[in-house]
Amino acid sequence: MAKTGKHKGYVRIISGEWRSRRIPVADVPGLRPTGDRVRETLFNWLQTYLPGSRCLDLFAGTGILGIEAVSRGAASAVLLEKHHVAVAAMEKIVASLEAASIEVLQANALTYLGGARERKYDIVFIDPPFDVNIQEEVMNLLAENELLSAGAIVYVESAVKQQPPEAPVGWQPLQNKTIGEVRSQLFRFT
Repeated sequence: MAKTGKHKGYVRIISGEWRSRRIPVADVPGLRPTGDRVRETLFNWLQTYLPGSRCLDLFAGTGILGIEAVSRGAASAVLLEKHHVAVAAMEKIVASLEAASIEVLQANALTYLGGARERKYDIVFIDPPFDVNIQEEVMNLLAENELLSAGAIVYVESAVKQQPPEAPVGWQPLQNKTIGEVRSQLFRFT
């Protein structure tokens, strides 16, 4: 992505209420927003699950997955990110969208998932930086800590060159697709 001003660039909300809005990409090392082609595929997979869902966007970065979900009809999204610059950028965009149903939290994903949570999520996005191969660990924490509602959908993104994460026992694989260097997987929690 070309450098534009003080940002690495922008990602675009593809569809829904905020269609075509541009989200700035904060200048954070390793930040790699999910591209348009991958997001289009993902949200085609999710279209029947989105209306009224509660979403958790782990390793949110720009927040584009959670924001796109709410734009397309999800009831709410929690955008979780540990880097303060990315968090500040997400807070600014959420305020500009007047998106009261989107909450931005600064936290380490593993710490957040390991703590006691009162919320249950219907859709979870797992998209950590590719140099941190922790998708499988995150999936196990989600299953162990009862953070998923019955029938929840979990999206996992990883680099093609990485070993695909193994889903916890009882998770049903729904979709698996490779686009460029990105592997996209969708699972149902049962």
